[in-house]
Amino acid sequence: MARWEFKLPDIGEGVTEGEIVAWHIKPNDVVKEDDPMVEVMTDKATVMITSPRAGKIVETHGDIGAVVAVHAVLVVFEVNAEADSAPKQGAEHANGHASGNANGHGASKPSSEPAATAVGDIKENLPGMNAAKAGASAVRSSGAGAGAVQGYFNDKPLATPATRKLARDMNVDLRSVPPTGPQGRVTKTDVESFARQPSAHGASQSASQPPRAEAPVVVSSGHAPVKISAPSPAQAALEERVPFAGMRRKISQKMAQSKHTAAHFTFVEECDVGKLKALRARMKPRAEAQGVKLSFLPFIVKAVVAGLKKHPILNSALDEATNELVYRKYYNIGMAASTDAGLMVPVIKDADRKSLLDIARDIERLAADAKSGKAKVEDLQGSTFTVTSLGAEGGLFATPIINFPEVGILGVHQMKQKPVVRDGQIVIGDVMLLSLSFDHRIVDGHVGAAFAYDVIRWLEDPEGLFLEMA
Repeated sequence: MARWEFKLPDIGEGVTEGEIVAWHIKPNDVVKEDDPMVEVMTDKATVMITSPRAGKIVETHGDIGAVVAVHAVLVVFEVNAEADSAPKQGAEHANGHASGNANGHGASKPSSEPAATAVGDIKENLPGMNAAKAGASAVRSSGAGAGAVQGYFNDKPLATPATRKLARDMNVDLRSVPPTGPQGRVTKTDVESFARQPSAHGASQSASQPPRAEAPVVVSSGHAPVKISAPSPAQAALEERVPFAGMRRKISQKMAQSKHTAAHFTFVEECDVGKLKALRARMKPRAEAQGVKLSFLPFIVKAVVAGLKKHPILNSALDEATNELVYRKYYNIGMAASTDAGLMVPVIKDADRKSLLDIARDIERLAADAKSGKAKVEDLQGSTFTVTSLGAEGGLFATPIINFPEVGILGVHQMKQKPVVRDGQIVIGDVMLLSLSFDHRIVDGHVGAAFAYDVIRWLEDPEGLFLEMA
């Protein structure tokens, strides 16, 4: 029998590294061709890498949460020696074209060996789906807090693949760079600042020594590490540690970035949706005749689009790199959806140009794809404003966190029967609370309130909304 190395394939689009999200194999497993092996998350998407051949698994390389480079060995197979006459190259051919080897020295000759490439070996999947529950090493740090250079060391720094590439290009050891980003993540600015330090190269060289064994176990939260106290042995036996990786960690980073960057303020108001409820009841059979499930959300999307057109600042985003406010004249509405992997935001593209039935079809398709793990990358990008709804579990109201870098988000809450005043009479009405959060750096309070009341007006008088629709 012989050993054959499978290397992380060149996924393309400038991706040089990926984070291991979940393993679906372990040593001594016997796999068939196309069996799922490992999920890897990049800056672009999460992909499922399947086995390019049949064989027995000898080794797997990399813990969950570890970042591995393209062409690094991921899996070692035990294969039939007679069938393995080709060189053990793994990831050195993509789309049938020879490329540089894992060490970057020259090119390899074409081989009939199954290639560890993105062609046929990788399937798109939801980030973090089926995240493994196997234990993983916690981040250890023996260094000082952010801002210090001398003496700082973290043997498992958190950083995006783009930041890691910058560090390599600048000859900076990421383990020596004090982080300032969310969850203790090293940012590009941190790398650049560190590189300007006179002692940067000396610190990088001295950092090659591992931290002392007594370094405290920490996890990252916000901008500073939070220590987890060591429990008694009896308590430790009642604890379970699972990797905080994949989609859950991406959500954490996104939420922390939004909360620490946008200056949130929330506006809450009631909306009497009795007329909307009656209109939907009349239109629902006609929609069902066309195979469409008509909920309240398409009406809400149309009301939001009408409000965005009237208040264009709500459809903008701040480009902090250029210090410019970008007004988007297209209307892509994100619809937050709960999945087993966490909160996803599929996007209804060009909602201003779609009918209610078209939007209803998009909502149903996007929600189904997200929950089943079939969402495409392009369906999760490009939103300009977000709507989040918990439906029957919506509660009284909440303060939704902005889907950064957007400047506003609408929270839709449970519809309840409550006393309302109509024509001077107290009657039972169908009332829904709307809570809207805005980035106060960009949106003034009176502008946010005006937008909210316009959305409410169109939901309370949906016939009037049709006059506003393109």
